[in-house]
Amino acid sequence: MKNQTSNPENIQATRISFHLGTAGRIAPLLAAAAVILWAALSQSNVNGYVLAFFIALIVGVIFAKDDKAYGDAIVHGLSKPMFGVIVLAVVLAAVSGKLISSSGVVQTLAALVIKAGFTGRLFAAATFLITCLLAFSTGTSVGTYFVVIPILFPVGVMAGVTPQFMIGAIVSGAAFGDNLGPISDTTIASSATQHADLGSVVKTRTRYSIPAAFGALLLFLIFTKTTEGPVVLDGAAETAIRPESLIMLVVPAVIIILCLLRRHLITALSWGILSGTAAGLLGGIYSLSDLIAFPGGFSVDGLLITSVTGTAGTVFMLIAVFALLGVMERSGIFEDVGRLINRFAKGRRSTETAIVVSAGLLCMLTGVISVAIVALGDLVRETGQRTGLDPCRRANLLDCTGCVFCFLAPWTVHCVIPAQQSAQFGEAFAVAPASVPFVNYYSLCMLAILVTAVITGYGAEKTK
Repeated sequence: MKNQTSNPENIQATRISFHLGTAGRIAPLLAAAAVILWAALSQSNVNGYVLAFFIALIVGVIFAKDDKAYGDAIVHGLSKPMFGVIVLAVVLAAVSGKLISSSGVVQTLAALVIKAGFTGRLFAAATFLITCLLAFSTGTSVGTYFVVIPILFPVGVMAGVTPQFMIGAIVSGAAFGDNLGPISDTTIASSATQHADLGSVVKTRTRYSIPAAFGALLLFLIFTKTTEGPVVLDGAAETAIRPESLIMLVVPAVIIILCLLRRHLITALSWGILSGTAAGLLGGIYSLSDLIAFPGGFSVDGLLITSVTGTAGTVFMLIAVFALLGVMERSGIFEDVGRLINRFAKGRRSTETAIVVSAGLLCMLTGVISVAIVALGDLVRETGQRTGLDPCRRANLLDCTGCVFCFLAPWTVHCVIPAQQSAQFGEAFAVAPASVPFVNYYSLCMLAILVTAVITGYGAEKTK
């Protein structure tokens, strides 16, 4: 952002002006918020949020003074590499997840879990810990959803945990890994923008993340709701043990190994699909017609095409979100939010409050923590240096704020993608995006720790 605004000609070429000034700039956001609230109160699925962001884009056209600049801003948002990665990941993850869920391995694992008595709250707590470990090791929260949800989510629901709390445990674990993982993009971005040593940042961040994780674990053990009767997958008449289906665990195994080896997420998911397809065909789990079929009449059938088309709602949602992100960048909203820091930053407490508020707003608006951190990075560093904040403290406030507000906003990928993935297992498993924040105990605990840290100075000791 700094390089872009340093060139007056670049500002003139890219900045969007709106009728009614500030009111016109925020009109698209207000329109999105109104429809999101309507969708949330109506317990809408992902499609309600799709409408919200497309309506926001259309409303923006009314107020934009330059239609061409507005259109260019939309294209700018859609040209971000992160957009392509997430869209492709959603589609590929749907295929890999369908290979798993349609094989019978979920029913088999659920039967084994129930037989062992490892059900209800214990399973939810274990899911949280497993997801924490996986997200911390791979450094990707979104990638973790694609690995964990296809297996642990339906198994947990069939083992007696309500769908909302299973999703809550998974999203909470992903938030922990995103927050503390040394190879997470948010950890790297927060330390780099504040010129802080990465090792020191991770070390000092444990003062925030470990208490939040411990609090979340206790809450899952105490408050997780369980179901009374059995819940079965769509198309599954019973929970039967099919030992041969366990061969399909090769799919998450390959994805996890490649993520740990720092392979690209798209590559890891692709190899997972290839290994699962080979295992399913060789093991007799699937026939070729189960995967791909052309029954005639200009139609296509099979697991692959149904998986791909089933992601349409989420893909459209991502298109609208990233398009709106481009509009927000070009409208100057990021700079306005950043000015909050300079306006209110006088001493230690006011500076930290300004950092949390401004970073929280940008995280909710963009839905991407690293984008918000980079947008505010220079200003936070300069203001923090002026008021005497340690670099690690500044990095930790930015990252922890992101792992609160970005994970608790129901229109971000951290609520929409888990909700979309839950729906693929049937109506009894579906979770509304608006219900996810209320069971994301890690982010809720982190919010309490952030407030305590700003008020009392907890965790602000300087590194040696």
